[in-house]
Amino acid sequence: MELKKGIHDSNIINDCYNANYDSMKSAIEYLSIVKANKKIAVLGDMLELGDMEKELHEKVGEEIYKNNIDILITVGKSAKQIAMKAKELGMSEKNIYCFEEKENAVEKLRNIIEKGDYILIKASNSMHFEEITNAICN
Repeated sequence: MELKKGIHDSNIINDCYNANYDSMKSAIEYLSIVKANKKIAVLGDMLELGDMEKELHEKVGEEIYKNNIDILITVGKSAKQIAMKAKELGMSEKNIYCFEEKENAVEKLRNIIEKGDYILIKASNSMHFEEITNAICN
């Protein structure tokens, strides 16, 4: 996990080098305790989970909801399960964005990031989320 300064005087929690349920949960819990204008989670697919893929992505959605994350952005086919579970549990649909392409997530982030926001960026390394981090770094 690496802290970086982001656009519009925001803060980026860059953790895009690996992803499994436990590391996702820990990163979300960390995001939940920082003092921020908005807490934004940008999450991608956790790969190589086998038969547990759907269940574990849904469990991440539960963590998003349980930890009161303000905005959820997902990228990838499996990560959409995160969003669906968070919505099912009661997260407002207007605060959930699902994309297939990283470029669309970057565009959305550039439009919503404000001063004092904290943005968690996390996915399996092969999702290449460092491209998202680089696009919104100062």
